[in-house]
Amino acid sequence: MDFRFWPISQLGKLNVSMLLVVLVMFLLIIDFVRKRRPRNFPPGPQLFPLVGTIVDLRQPLHLEMQKLTARYGNIFSVQFGGLTFVVVSGYQMVREALVHQAEIFADRPHIPLLQEIFRGFGLISSNGHIWRQQRKFVSATLKSIAVSFESKVQEESRYLVEAMEEEKGQPFDPHYKINSAVSNIICSITFGNRFDYHDSNFQELLHLLAETLLLIGSFWGQLYNAFPLIMRWLPGPFRKIFRHWEKLQRFVRGVIAKHKEDLDQSDLGDYIDCYLKEIEKCKGDTNSYFHEENLLCSTLDLFLTGTETTATAIRWALLYMAAYPHIQEKVQLEIDAVIGQCRQPTMEDKEHMPYTSAVLSEVLRMGNIVPLGVPRMSTNDTTLAGFHVPKGTTLMTSLTSIMFDKNVWETPDTFNPEHFLENGQYRRREAFLPFSAGKRACPGEQLARTELFIFFTALLQKFTFQAPSATVLSFAFTLSLTRCPKPFQLCALPRC
Repeated sequence: MDFRFWPISQLGKLNVSMLLVVLVMFLLIIDFVRKRRPRNFPPGPQLFPLVGTIVDLRQPLHLEMQKLTARYGNIFSVQFGGLTFVVVSGYQMVREALVHQAEIFADRPHIPLLQEIFRGFGLISSNGHIWRQQRKFVSATLKSIAVSFESKVQEESRYLVEAMEEEKGQPFDPHYKINSAVSNIICSITFGNRFDYHDSNFQELLHLLAETLLLIGSFWGQLYNAFPLIMRWLPGPFRKIFRHWEKLQRFVRGVIAKHKEDLDQSDLGDYIDCYLKEIEKCKGDTNSYFHEENLLCSTLDLFLTGTETTATAIRWALLYMAAYPHIQEKVQLEIDAVIGQCRQPTMEDKEHMPYTSAVLSEVLRMGNIVPLGVPRMSTNDTTLAGFHVPKGTTLMTSLTSIMFDKNVWETPDTFNPEHFLENGQYRRREAFLPFSAGKRACPGEQLARTELFIFFTALLQKFTFQAPSATVLSFAFTLSLTRCPKPFQLCALPRC
């Protein structure tokens, strides 16, 4: 081709086009080289420039990971945009990482959405000295408050029973009644007060929280985490996450300001009071991270995790009871025999109620509430199953693979309380990690178990739950922060 007779403008366009092609090719090659798996790194599916591992993000991620486990085994690697994960499955492999190498996998990775909203403060996304200091304080404070915790749950269970009595046996969606009750427990601990279920501001907070968590776990949330540099400049439903979070922060900042005005140094008070006293106590300590930003983020952490996970478990529990009336009847017979119809349940009763305990454990197993756990990050180079895992690698633990392991559970895909019973007594199962394990296991596990037992027992003491007439109950789920049931309706029929 003779370029001598081409117009100057055409040659200019050609040069720009060729330059763009060369630039794109160069960037693709750079990205391909950067995405290559290191030597002796866990294997995985083919990686493509820019996108990394191709999976159907419209499908639940934990089920996509199960498919890859079947192909690559209990340890493999995937990449989503700029994020690289090593995925471990099966009880032995998960235990090796989280328990035997607990110190190495004690950090949180930099997940873009969590970094945007928490900025490395609080409990969920902080690391190192900040996290250790905050975790120690939260654990000690929750332990001191736990003296009155059971009575708070008992009191709230009465309000929940009254709220369900108002439905007079007619079909209703229990979602926000349950979320209100569970959230009120964490509000009592952190804010020092509960809210009426009909309080419009309280209900707005719960709806903001629910929608935020739903968006974080959605296709849009995953897309943002994979391509944050691009998504940060684009419109989309994920923008609501930041708007909602600002409203939640504004509310908590207002509560903190009110606590500062009314602070009594001689009174133990609630979590915010205790934290404000700790800020005052640590003034001048250069190693202290007790300040109001950490208080704001840790309070929101507690509000978020303390509401969603337990409330989701209770919703699954009622759904399973309505779907399996013969199991519900056995629970009620045990309640009648141990507690009766009038006295409120206590945690001391749990030791004498093996069947109810087994049912609740089976709810946590089948509900599979946090299917991929919360990601960890290696603080040093290490080895897993003979593979090299460099410092800074993000670890994803498939709790789903444990909860439904056919080599552990007799009927893994069936709701069967007998998994946790032996000779009529409750049977502890080693391969049962609903609250994860290791250094980053849920710090509120004992409080969550208390709520789950007392709320569930109080409800089944007073009501029989069943599906509305001509309705077939479904176990379809939605992924937010948790794996939660899709909206459903039940009838709460008074037992008296």
